[in-house]
Amino acid sequence: MLIAKDLSKTYGQGANAVQALDRVTIGFDTGAFAAIMGPSGSGKSTLMHCLAGLDTVTSGSVLVGGTEISGLADRELTLFRREHVGFIFQSFNLLPALTAEQNIRLPLELAGRREDPRWFQEVTDVLGLGDRLRHRPGELSGGQQQRVACARALIGRPDVTFADEPTGNLDSNSSADLLAFLRRSVTELGQSIVMVTHDPRSAAYTDRVVFLADGKVVSELEKPTTDSILERMRTLGT
Repeated sequence: MLIAKDLSKTYGQGANAVQALDRVTIGFDTGAFAAIMGPSGSGKSTLMHCLAGLDTVTSGSVLVGGTEISGLADRELTLFRREHVGFIFQSFNLLPALTAEQNIRLPLELAGRREDPRWFQEVTDVLGLGDRLRHRPGELSGGQQQRVACARALIGRPDVTFADEPTGNLDSNSSADLLAFLRRSVTELGQSIVMVTHDPRSAAYTDRVVFLADGKVVSELEKPTTDSILERMRTLGT
């Protein structure tokens, strides 16, 4: 579903150059929930941005659903992201003048794509939004707003959805609810999610954790638990 090959990213030049990613090769499976973890400055956010086509790469390649996106022109990349990639941001990024339903449908309207009513119903049911669709963001709690953002990301059936610290602005109860919804979207809806997080409890909802340090993949963990993640972080010194 998602493959990075010898991916490097350097910011600046000469003596001021910073190697954010150093020849990273990693793959993510279809229909799976993965987390990327690492200390501040490890390159985890840079890796997600390069994988999602939000940032250019210095060298190497990124393939999403079999398409190499690292060589696409800006307009081609924009159109590709619109059709094949979903995003869930920490800050929700909902349009305040639109209802929840209108926010969810917005990506389809921008892409000129027809909505599948059964899929819309399934996504909003899984995310528990049925009685909130006519509310505007200002009338919703933080957890409800983030669920709307999740539905917006999933409504186009993307090849992959990227979640950047999606629980960062939520309280503990709302965070647990959101992570359970993400887990269900993978298990019940067959979605593919790659999440950047610093929180072991959040990462424990995933199928696999990839650990970065100094721009390199230094470890991986299958079927993680909070305790196993904490232990791996301890041994890695992160």
